[in-house]
Amino acid sequence: MPLTVVWLLSRLPMPDASNSRSPRPLLIYLARLRVPLGFMVGTFAIWLARPTMSSLAMGLTVAIFGEVIRLWAAGHLEKGCGITTSGPYRWSCHPLYLGSAIIGVGFMIASAQLSAAVLVGVYLPVTLLAAVRIEQIGLRTTFGREYVLYEKGITNTVGRRFCVSRVLKNREQRAVMGLLAVVLILAIKACSR
Repeated sequence: MPLTVVWLLSRLPMPDASNSRSPRPLLIYLARLRVPLGFMVGTFAIWLARPTMSSLAMGLTVAIFGEVIRLWAAGHLEKGCGITTSGPYRWSCHPLYLGSAIIGVGFMIASAQLSAAVLVGVYLPVTLLAAVRIEQIGLRTTFGREYVLYEKGITNTVGRRFCVSRVLKNREQRAVMGLLAVVLILAIKACSR
């Protein structure tokens, strides 16, 4: 469900040009609080989780797929230096958020607990959708017609090659370490059951 909502929202057109320049305060608030709220929700969801080794293995498989998408995207992204059209950006305007949503689904599976899954299942769409909308507004404001054409699948720019230094510059190693920490905690919980 979180993936579907993120994908659908990233495809919705903006109502009009005046609206694209002044986002609603709630969207801004949710987008800005996405990371700190994520730590709070994640901590509570981990506490609620009742993983088994089987659920952890299945969830980890899904989460690794999400992190691979994030790594791939981070290796192509040059923030503020034009529109990225290479790597996963050929198919998705927001592959970092897509990867995050997939990681969240992996956690939902790994947790083996409905309450933890529901908590993450509510957090992800609400905050990621807000971030997507704010990002779209910013990109439209910064890059104008070029971004609008990109959203429609029309690009004339040359794509970038994947580069590990971009992955590090975009601090994706933090997401990898976070994923590993969550897996370790869930594995300890699964072993102690």
